[in-house]
Amino acid sequence: MRQASFARATSTAWAPPLRSTTGNVRTHGMGRRSAPLWRLSPFGVRSTSSIHSGHIKLDENEGILYVNNIFPQRLQWFLRGPLSHSQPLEGLFTRINKPDFAAADPLHIAERALPKDLGLEIKEVVPRYKEGGLFIKYARNPGVSDEDIQTAAHDYIAKNPIRPWFNPFQTVDADLVRGRPWIEDLYRIPSQTLKVEFLPGSTDGPAGELTQEALYSLFRPFGKLLDIQPQPSDSKIEPRYATLRFSRPRFAVMARNCMHGYTASEQDGGGKTGTRFRINYERKIKFSMIKDWLFSHPRIVIPALAALVATITVIIFDPIRTFFIKMKIKSTLRTEDNAVFQWIRRQADKANVLYFGQRKGDPRGLSAIWEDRQKEISQLQAWLTETAETFIVIHGPRGSGKRELVLDQVLKDHSYKVVIDCKQIQDARGDTAKISRAAAQVGYWPIFSWMNSISSFIDLAAQGMIGTKAGFSETLDAQLSKIWQNTAVAMKRVALDGRRKDDKDANLNEDEYLEVHPERRPVLVIDNFIYDPENSVVLDKLTEWAASLTSGNIAHVIFLTTDSSFAKPLGKALPNQVFRTIGLGDCSLDVGRRFVLSHLDSGSAEDSDSSSKQPKECLDGLDDCIEVLGGRVTDLEFMAHRIEAGESPRAAVDRIIDQSASEIMKIFILGTDSTTPQWTREQAWHLIKSLAHAKDGVLLFNKVLLSDLFKSDGEATLRALEQAELISVASEKGFPRWIKPGKPVYRAAFQRLTENKTLEGRMDLMILARLIGEENKSVGKYEEELQVLGSLPKHPWELASRIEWLLRKVQGSQAKIQKYENQSSTLQKMLQGEK
Repeated sequence: MRQASFARATSTAWAPPLRSTTGNVRTHGMGRRSAPLWRLSPFGVRSTSSIHSGHIKLDENEGILYVNNIFPQRLQWFLRGPLSHSQPLEGLFTRINKPDFAAADPLHIAERALPKDLGLEIKEVVPRYKEGGLFIKYARNPGVSDEDIQTAAHDYIAKNPIRPWFNPFQTVDADLVRGRPWIEDLYRIPSQTLKVEFLPGSTDGPAGELTQEALYSLFRPFGKLLDIQPQPSDSKIEPRYATLRFSRPRFAVMARNCMHGYTASEQDGGGKTGTRFRINYERKIKFSMIKDWLFSHPRIVIPALAALVATITVIIFDPIRTFFIKMKIKSTLRTEDNAVFQWIRRQADKANVLYFGQRKGDPRGLSAIWEDRQKEISQLQAWLTETAETFIVIHGPRGSGKRELVLDQVLKDHSYKVVIDCKQIQDARGDTAKISRAAAQVGYWPIFSWMNSISSFIDLAAQGMIGTKAGFSETLDAQLSKIWQNTAVAMKRVALDGRRKDDKDANLNEDEYLEVHPERRPVLVIDNFIYDPENSVVLDKLTEWAASLTSGNIAHVIFLTTDSSFAKPLGKALPNQVFRTIGLGDCSLDVGRRFVLSHLDSGSAEDSDSSSKQPKECLDGLDDCIEVLGGRVTDLEFMAHRIEAGESPRAAVDRIIDQSASEIMKIFILGTDSTTPQWTREQAWHLIKSLAHAKDGVLLFNKVLLSDLFKSDGEATLRALEQAELISVASEKGFPRWIKPGKPVYRAAFQRLTENKTLEGRMDLMILARLIGEENKSVGKYEEELQVLGSLPKHPWELASRIEWLLRKVQGSQAKIQKYENQSSTLQKMLQGEK
């Protein structure tokens, strides 16, 4: 067997061919001029007829040699790119060609690959750039066989090796083309694996399937074979085939170009009629195989893909998000805290007129309020410098100035603070909106909240496919945990930013440093904290995260709430801690008066040069109006604004009372059926009427619970009404004692509502109807039990007391029904008599 060890020595110098003015080429060793042997194509020297037909036509005494390894393989991407219509590669390779060093021009290589003493004539040269070789069609003299030319070419190249231009350390190989090569320019990348299909040698005979030994004998001369895999015997694929894997891709290229179209005879194992080879490159790993494997193993691929996505998110996006949270904490990108931007914004609000004079530093006139609450402000500031690991809770009704007290007074000089408004998160519709609002409040960016919806569909499809969720979509709980976790990391880094190696406590670790430096910790302010069972996920995660911040000495946490039952949800997060609480109520009448006058003075100073209306000189009845409004800051401020607009104090208070009465009607009386709250309109009206006529506007908590309307689940109803701010419950020694209006002005609003006799009559009729219905239900229950007892065959004397009790209950309920009926009849006559 002929070995395939082709020459690998260095090349000798050689001269380029001579081209005549008529286009003829003089070839070495022929001694005569011949007709043009090749045509120039856009990609080099290539036969146009061969490309169009797909084959090289051979006449008598003609043969083909394939010369390998003269171009880099896989140049097809280069030929299909932007250079496909530019200068031919022949000129480029002619410039690269260096006879003393390396070969590049296909014309020169074709001449140098053939011996000069055989009298061969080069008829055609077909370069194969994508496979790194070329075909040489030659005409031989009679009496010279192709095998002789093959042997002579091997010996000639071994003695005169040619080095390719792209790799001078390799050599050019040449071999005889025994089949019928397919000259195609398809986008097919060569590989070291060949798929040899067995086709019939003639139309009247079957194809034979060659054995591994036969294939080895035919293909081993072209290079080292690593493996020969026949087609599985149970495979139904036609035609039959075998897979050959060479050690190097250039061996496979040589074998494919020399053996494609070869017909194996019976001696070669091809059967009586012969077997023709159809050879194609086979990729070692096909994309279709990868795709099939991925789709065939969803239980492995989908969770792995979810884990990969999560890992990429953590590695890439988490540092970016932490950076933006730090900037939010430090107010790096915020202009609200910048004095210059604040001044420009104030000037722009003044009719686009710049004012350079002195301004009052307290435009809202809140200085009187802060003077009255200096004790609370000092207490809060002292707590922020202590190392206690507990919550600070500031509770009070709406409009009592909790937010202003903390942000504008206590934390006005504190550099690092984060404010989270629970109401904005809870009011958002859907998990996506809740996640977006939570992220915006802490500066968590980028946030792909819209991906949660798409991931949910992917998880749903995965659950139908593999039976379990893939983990692409994350619950609201998980998303909020990620946001809070990144915020905690940013807070800790902010707290440690000022640490230096030369500090006296540089030997302390991070936790110890934060413990001894409470002034370095950022402050987390959680506003509008009201526990709602329907939104418990948000608040539970928030309180757990806040507890971890305080326990880890990462930040101080201040809760602002109107919910008097805040201890229950917060106690779950810190069960063994006592909260530090400050209760803010309504200010005293004296402070309220000073607040209104201070606000009016500030407004007059600002409007002294403007054309706006001035407040009236006469402020008659101001003290009485302030007493009606109580010490609620928002109501006092609204009255001051109306006085500035030119109204009298009494007119301003009447406006506030009317507005409050309208709100009560809309929320607690008219809107009850549609919103389905935890109370009825009859219960709300009972409290409104009772508080309007009560002495000092106060009711006893237990007395209300004993009324017929609050017998069932009355305490929960009162808590719900307190949460809705219709009433407020005052405690004594930790127990609920009194019921008051939710706002001081509500007492006047209650009285105004009860002055409407038509409304009062209608609501009293509804209360009586409900009471009559409740008593009828009770009578029905008593009668059912009496009927059961009466159906017994004998009446045991032991049941006599029970029967007597039931009869007394029926009698008492009937008496109440008659009483309610009489009152209802009187009210109906009164309403019918109205004109």
